[in-house]
Amino acid sequence: MTLPEHGNVVFALVAARLGATDAGGLPAAPIKPLRRPPHLAPLDLAGQPPILRRQKMPRRTLTTLFMSLLLAGVASAADTTVPASYPAAGELVATQVGARANPDPAASVVRRLHQFRSDYRPQIVLATGQTTGVDGKTWFHVSLPMRPNGTMGWIPAASVALQAMHMRIVVHRGLRRIEVLRGTRRVLSAKVAVGAPGRETPLGEFYVTARFHPDDPFLGVFALETSAYSRLTEWPGGGVVGIHGTSKPWLLGQAVSHGCVRVSNATALALERLVPLGSPISIVAR
Repeated sequence: MTLPEHGNVVFALVAARLGATDAGGLPAAPIKPLRRPPHLAPLDLAGQPPILRRQKMPRRTLTTLFMSLLLAGVASAADTTVPASYPAAGELVATQVGARANPDPAASVVRRLHQFRSDYRPQIVLATGQTTGVDGKTWFHVSLPMRPNGTMGWIPAASVALQAMHMRIVVHRGLRRIEVLRGTRRVLSAKVAVGAPGRETPLGEFYVTARFHPDDPFLGVFALETSAYSRLTEWPGGGVVGIHGTSKPWLLGQAVSHGCVRVSNATALALERLVPLGSPISIVAR
């Protein structure tokens, strides 16, 4: 009797299991049982994969995980937006931001600041403190580089990256001296020239807005741009008060400038080494 093709297969398997011989008359090798790949779920008694059931995470574990993520987010935000102390300075991280009269998104804009100035340098801001605004978020009280001198505004903390400032410049207009302080310790003292009568170097609280090596030898080997404004200065474009070196050191100690503070080139190089962007500047009458 001729078996169908699948019958031959079944017969061969049964014969092999009973120790039948192969075509050469030798005992056939026993058939090894098929093993289910280890990555597949085991079969149940009916030969079907078991039903997978969702495992519930304990409520306490969920609560702990949520609180950990929440606290980590708060700590991260605090580390990146709030400085350790004031005054503090840094660059804008927002493309633009309105400095407002009060820490309120609806308050009037005193001045709009852009991440980069018209000369493509980054916009530096100096903060003197912080508060919580009406929106419940942190706002910084910042000094604004504009007329009139001493103008202040409020910007959201998220718009700027600040770090505490430890160096400070004090210009004594009457004594015609400049000092650099690290905390309360004086690390530099030198003679300066200040604005002539009618073009006086302005008094007040300012900060360093830019640092550069001038092309004009009249400004010496190094210069600091400040947030202060005078009637007319030697500064490119006029009006901005700078602290810079000079090609005429014999005029130091006199009131001869258009409002800028002139220092010797040696002092200018010391300022380059000691004074970073954003450092506060006090110009006092004494």
